[in-house]
Amino acid sequence: MKPAMETASEDNQEQSQDRKGCFECCIKCLGGVPYASLVATILCFSGVALFCGCGHVALTGTVTILENHFSKIATDHAMLTDVVQLMQYVIYGIASFFFLYGIILLAEGFYTTSAVKELHSEFKTTVCGRCISGMFVFLTYILGVAWLGVFGFSAVPVFLFYNMWSTCAAMRSPVANVTSVDSICVDVRQYGIIPWHATPGKACGSTLDDICNTSEFYLSYHLYIVACAGAGATVIALIHFLMILSANWAYLKDASHMHAYQDIKSKEEQELQDIQSRSKECLNSYS
Repeated sequence: MKPAMETASEDNQEQSQDRKGCFECCIKCLGGVPYASLVATILCFSGVALFCGCGHVALTGTVTILENHFSKIATDHAMLTDVVQLMQYVIYGIASFFFLYGIILLAEGFYTTSAVKELHSEFKTTVCGRCISGMFVFLTYILGVAWLGVFGFSAVPVFLFYNMWSTCAAMRSPVANVTSVDSICVDVRQYGIIPWHATPGKACGSTLDDICNTSEFYLSYHLYIVACAGAGATVIALIHFLMILSANWAYLKDASHMHAYQDIKSKEEQELQDIQSRSKECLNSYS
């Protein structure tokens, strides 16, 4: 019975050691995850997806509204149609670029996290790695400034649609002291969206109220708001990335200095041991 009991106890010990090893491995893997970069990547993907998806559909709805109510002749808004198509192609490029760039920054976060975690081991940072980290800091700063401009630009259609919506709300308000509803108009030509010779170019009274009740107007207005929010989220994500990359670059720089110091220290200790060993040999030879 004793050999059987000893075998069972050994099996239990091996199983507990295996469980402990798996647990320690999981903890080590979780410790190497760059959570800050992961959060920034998710926020960046979400913001870009909202901006690109909602902006694309909202632009199509805007062209439909202009064609049906403000510019009945196709040649009057031909340039606007071309610009909208160009902006939609740019949206495709932005979505593709930031998908790849977010993955690259996340991978760079894994690399720098591993470098910091292994600061006192045999892992050594290279000059190329530090230069790449510095390049990402500069590129992310440029993209952050550019997205600030995109965020401001995306607020313009929100402002225009809000003006039209508030005008329609004012006409429907029972407390509004309006003698003639037909005297209330919205002229989109004054915003430079379509040329001055476009007909009719403006909407008044009941026509304006019908435009505000269309599904294209309602959908485009709210999609522009979401697209603007997505652009703001992307700006926040890039600022988050910029802080992470700057901190990681500083950590890598300190790590390189630490490794250089350790190399010099080990060489000095080796030289000191060599001198001591030669001194002992000399003393032994004299004795």
